[in-house]
Amino acid sequence: MTNFFVPEIRIGRVQPLGPKNVPSGIDKQMVSGPILVQTDGIDGDAQGDRDHHGGPDKAVHAYAAANYPLWAADLPERAALLRPGAFGENLVVEGAAESDICLGDRWRFGDALLEVSQGRQPCWRLNLRFDHPDMARLVQSSGRTGWYFRVIEPGELCAMQNATLELRPHPGWPIARVSHLLYHDRLNAPDLAELAALPGLPESWRRLAQARLRNGRTEDWTRRIETPD
Repeated sequence: MTNFFVPEIRIGRVQPLGPKNVPSGIDKQMVSGPILVQTDGIDGDAQGDRDHHGGPDKAVHAYAAANYPLWAADLPERAALLRPGAFGENLVVEGAAESDICLGDRWRFGDALLEVSQGRQPCWRLNLRFDHPDMARLVQSSGRTGWYFRVIEPGELCAMQNATLELRPHPGWPIARVSHLLYHDRLNAPDLAELAALPGLPESWRRLAQARLRNGRTEDWTRRIETPD
């Protein structure tokens, strides 16, 4: 696979989310016309918790359009919500999913060069977004996480265009494999060591893999995926 199609680009401002009015930028609205992407993200896009969302390694979030009907089949009572923009994505991607996109991939989209930095680690804001107490856990276990890009070369983006693969340094590490390792085959020492050694891996993920190798146990996910009281 050497290209994928982006029918929609979306950005969001910080708004109250859920019954406790948690600040969040997860509600992304479609934009028309060219828009600039820089190293800290797409112009006009915002995050409610900059400690855990956004930043250079999470500048642009992409999500596979092929996942929406799968979610609608799994959660028919919430099918109306399971549409483009539902997961806080900036890019809606057609023609590629987590099994097709690899860590370190460099994709030319518009004038910008984007590099796949990591898959998404879902957090409890998804529970509020979908009014479902286990949505973050379901996203995690399903592997339908989407992925993040860092911006290597800033530039203008425009929807209804293809992105083209320019470089694939780690063809053995699609996002789907990373998710399987992190959330299912969690203490696979050879794979954890290989992941930790990948050039360009975000330091937080490198530390996670090294900690599992050192301690022989998985980190506690509670604070990330369970909605606080």
